[in-house]
Amino acid sequence: MKAITLLGSTGSIGTQTLDIVSQYPDQFRIVGLAAGNNVEMLAAQIRQFRPSIAAIASEDKLPALQAAIQDLNPQPILLAGIAGVIEVARYGDAETVVTGIVGCAGLLPTIAAIEAGKDIALANKETLIAGGPVVLPLVEKHGVKLLPADSEHSAIFQCLQGVPKGGLRKILLTASGGAFRDWPVEKLPEVTVADALKHPNWSMGRKITVDSATLMNKGLEVIEAHFLFGLDYNDIEIVIHPQSIIHSLIELQDTSVLAQLGWPDMRLPLLYALSWPGRIYTNWERLNLVKAGNLTFREPDHQKYPCMQLAYAAGKAGGSMPAVLNAANEQAVALFLAEKIRFLDIPRCIESVCDRHQNDNCANPSLDDILAADQWARQEVLTATKNLETHSPMISLH
Repeated sequence: MKAITLLGSTGSIGTQTLDIVSQYPDQFRIVGLAAGNNVEMLAAQIRQFRPSIAAIASEDKLPALQAAIQDLNPQPILLAGIAGVIEVARYGDAETVVTGIVGCAGLLPTIAAIEAGKDIALANKETLIAGGPVVLPLVEKHGVKLLPADSEHSAIFQCLQGVPKGGLRKILLTASGGAFRDWPVEKLPEVTVADALKHPNWSMGRKITVDSATLMNKGLEVIEAHFLFGLDYNDIEIVIHPQSIIHSLIELQDTSVLAQLGWPDMRLPLLYALSWPGRIYTNWERLNLVKAGNLTFREPDHQKYPCMQLAYAAGKAGGSMPAVLNAANEQAVALFLAEKIRFLDIPRCIESVCDRHQNDNCANPSLDDILAADQWARQEVLTATKNLETHSPMISLH
């Protein structure tokens, strides 16, 4: 039975991971849980899975969490704040830590887990995007495994099983196209938050659903793929695949192409990350190609999705630039979700902040450099939008 700690337990990744654990209680057990601020859901998870330790990131919610499980016996260790989440990440005999925390907030807990010798089921792409120059050397130093748990990188990882060293030629990342896949670019100035949250294929959290609508999620995945699989950015391509049945493909040196297919279900890559190198039988719906029907592909529209090219540029610049890109995107998306800026302001914010960072880009950043770049970028976005505040509920950057 594999011992697991789960970071971000009340989010989309977390709840689907716990669904797997509940379906396979003879395969997995929970050692630790960490969540953001959802006391009610975390308390219910603690009752069901009986972890040895749990943390809630919002420190002011700790008393409510303590009260919600005060009748439990034995009591888990209860902690709060980022220090508490970090302690959960490195605690006890967990073999694998699933990193489901959204955004750069997952970086420090993931580093703590690696330094404690735990394998990482990586569902937090920002860990590598912002912290790749620091995280990869730590993975090598501590001899742990870094297993991708999101659908695209899991697909690549699955296709690579048995491929000899040096056999990989290209990576083809598939993208659904997000909420505005079939919208004309002329309509994008009218986009509302509700529009952006209507993903055609996947059920995900709000932030990543907006990232899918801008296709920044795919740009970020390009940077993550570069760090995970070692390919040059010119050898990582994006293709729009509206059906989301092929989760990604690899091209080998002899031009043979391998693909991983399945229904859009995040439990599949999560289960593979938890069970690798094994395969666990499931009773989930099997892929029926006749039911799936036509599988189609098209090139991404760079006019509609400028965030993709911003991500490629940041990745090629390297150093601290990907951390700046990621932080600016997180902050801009948060402002959009709060209806303080418009949809098309998201790439404008990101481009402006990345441009201002060019002269300060640190080629070989330390962890402190990355964290400083992250905080600087967030503040730059807030400053830029604050300076443009009007009586209108939404700002438009020009």
